[in-house]
Amino acid sequence: MRVAAASTVPWLASSLKIPPVKIPSRVSIPVGRSDLSLRPMMWMFLAILLTFLVTRTVTRLIRSGSGAGVGLGNVRLGGNHVHHQVFGILIIIGTGIVLISQTPRGAGLDAAAAVFGAGVGLTVDEFALWLHLEDVYWTDQGRKSVDAMFCVLVITGALIGGAQFATGRIGTAAWWSSVAVIAVNLLLCVICLLKGKTVTGVTGIFISVVAIVGAIRLAKPGSWWATHRYATRPRRGARAASRYDQRHHDRWNRLRDLVAGAPSPGKAALTAPAAAREAYSPPDTTSGSKA
Repeated sequence: MRVAAASTVPWLASSLKIPPVKIPSRVSIPVGRSDLSLRPMMWMFLAILLTFLVTRTVTRLIRSGSGAGVGLGNVRLGGNHVHHQVFGILIIIGTGIVLISQTPRGAGLDAAAAVFGAGVGLTVDEFALWLHLEDVYWTDQGRKSVDAMFCVLVITGALIGGAQFATGRIGTAAWWSSVAVIAVNLLLCVICLLKGKTVTGVTGIFISVVAIVGAIRLAKPGSWWATHRYATRPRRGARAASRYDQRHHDRWNRLRDLVAGAPSPGKAALTAPAAAREAYSPPDTTSGSKA
């Protein structure tokens, strides 16, 4: 005997009186107030990540010469090489003007956030150019752009899930407690920066565990903390130099190069942390004079 499934399901639903389930067409996660949606931040994060990956792929194709076959090449105006950060800055400025003048909402705000994220991705990808004021994109110094991009992605990614720093009403015990936690966390982040751990310090603003670990561990040789605190502690300075040796830098450089591409041969300016190791010099104990 055959059972007609099409006729059985309506009868079962009517007998059990199952209420209809309505799925909202737009799901938003509130932060603080119920009218704030996190969707724009999500679109911004995805746009930054996608723009960075696409930009690095295009630049690697241009460098290898294989991009010429599909029409990829450096943009030149009047004989000058126009870096892609220029387009990113123009996008950020244009999107900022639209956001302030039009104050879009809904899908318009999502689109503006995505376009703004694309501009951020193009601009931060050449962070090393801001810092050194010269084209170091495919040199060892150019790896700083990868570190900067990682910080931006961590910040925007953390804000997707919501970040409410101060809790409670102003002046209450809960509010003062949250302010004290923020102050301690910022102090730990400053210690990380003084120890030469820029990425750790920036990431620790939003992820407190990272700041705690970075503040406890040894400082990098050559940092402000190592120069001023390890001068009278030769054993600790030697431990720091041993921990942040060539192998440590090579491991991180392999990860950076996997994502963004390795520096061009002959252009790597600082391939080894020899200068950092030599930055620590134990005090001279052979002479009786004091500096």
